[in-house]
Amino acid sequence: MNDAAALWCIAPHQAEVRPARLGEGVLVETLFSGISRGTESLVAAGHVPVSEHLRMRGPGMEGDFLFPVKYGYCNVGRVTEGALSGRFVFALFPHQTRYRLPETALTPLPETLPPERAVLAANMETALNILWDSGAGAGDRIAIVGAGVVGGLAAFLAARLPGADVTLIDINPARASLATALGVDFALPDAAPQDCDVVIHTSATESGLALAIAIAGQEATVVEASWHGNKQVAVPLGGAFHSRRLRLISSQVGHVPAIRSPRWSYARRMAKALELLSDPRCDTLITGETAFSDLPEAYAGILAAPETLCHRIRY
Repeated sequence: MNDAAALWCIAPHQAEVRPARLGEGVLVETLFSGISRGTESLVAAGHVPVSEHLRMRGPGMEGDFLFPVKYGYCNVGRVTEGALSGRFVFALFPHQTRYRLPETALTPLPETLPPERAVLAANMETALNILWDSGAGAGDRIAIVGAGVVGGLAAFLAARLPGADVTLIDINPARASLATALGVDFALPDAAPQDCDVVIHTSATESGLALAIAIAGQEATVVEASWHGNKQVAVPLGGAFHSRRLRLISSQVGHVPAIRSPRWSYARRMAKALELLSDPRCDTLITGETAFSDLPEAYAGILAAPETLCHRIRY
């Protein structure tokens, strides 16, 4: 069989299943894929800036960001041929029933990682990159503003630093249970810790970024890990921003931080992300599941639901 079906965004907030190319390489039968809600919401709404159309193209993507477009990057499947035949693998690939990729583009799952949980791999890779960019260290007071999937995973990783005090901050009090499950503290914005050594912003909101800057301590680092698409965001650089000598940096998973790039390849980083997902506490970040056949009708609602963290697609 050479046919494959994939989810295509055909207009703002509209999706359907269409035929898709298999590609070149060994054949992978998809078992699960994951919806990365933040980025996929921007793609589905048509909010990817023209300046980013080329940089945002991912492996296996078809079409164009002006629609129709086949997009996604959290795919877990079973290889059916070649040296990896029978192995569960993760690939940066859209929501598609089957596909071909070179073996070098497939990362075998550790035996300790269930394929159902591996849909979080791209998000864990992003969280790992964010922590590297932040420079957070042992004993630091670390705040993460925004308790989505990436924010939750960043908090989960930061809590592994010896002696670190880690707080996950969100406007939704229901996210307190997520923080508890991940082993970190929780605070609403009004009760956020002050004078933090490192603040990571992942809420993709203007108010969240303002809070991140407000709670950073003297000469602290604020990491902007949100991607706002084509939205213009006001950044509060007045007040004490300069007198506190804050360091505001961006973090994006498309590049390994320069200080690590001589030693860390993309393959090594992805393998480490999968290893870090072996902890069953990460299951708390998967908040729902939908059959692929039902995805076109459910897709817009999944993206719009504020309670959605990672939503898993079963094939």
